[in-house]
Amino acid sequence: MLTIEDNVLQSANITATELRNELAVYLYSKNKLSFGQARKIAGLDILQFQELLFNNNVALHYSASDLEDDYKSIQLFKK
Repeated sequence: MLTIEDNVLQSANITATELRNELAVYLYSKNKLSFGQARKIAGLDILQFQELLFNNNVALHYSASDLEDDYKSIQLFKK
């Protein structure tokens, strides 16, 4: 667990929530954390974290292969 003292946050002029969001976006953008891991750090639901990424000009890590896998999964559930 990481503890950052309030005076450090005050010196940086950032709230604990803003710091969590910044950290989550940064680590996700650098492929250090998955979407789920990063959104948990930020304490946001899926849509909120997607919006946070969008507002920070960070693209979702979603490849053509991911899309194909999702399509196959949907087809299995249809049956």
